[in-house]
Amino acid sequence: MNDDEHLCLCFHVTKRKVINYLRIERPRAASQLAECHGAGTGCGWCRPFLKKLFEASREAADVEGVDLPSSDDYATSRSAYVKSGKGTPPPSAS
Repeated sequence: MNDDEHLCLCFHVTKRKVINYLRIERPRAASQLAECHGAGTGCGWCRPFLKKLFEASREAADVEGVDLPSSDDYATSRSAYVKSGKGTPPPSAS
């Protein structure tokens, strides 16, 4: 997944926005990433990935180098997640 692809598909939050939020705001808990344009507050699919980026930022690791699935695999897996009833995107989500 490149930096300009959506990490939070419900609210169209890109990986770049999350990385910049982590760098500038330095949240103390992964849950505070919700303040980054609502990331993680929709269906819930992106929460493990947000947590992964948060933990990398806390460990002073290369956040941009965090291994995330390709955008196609990510979207396909998210679709299966939602169809299985594990999350419900908001009405405005894609």
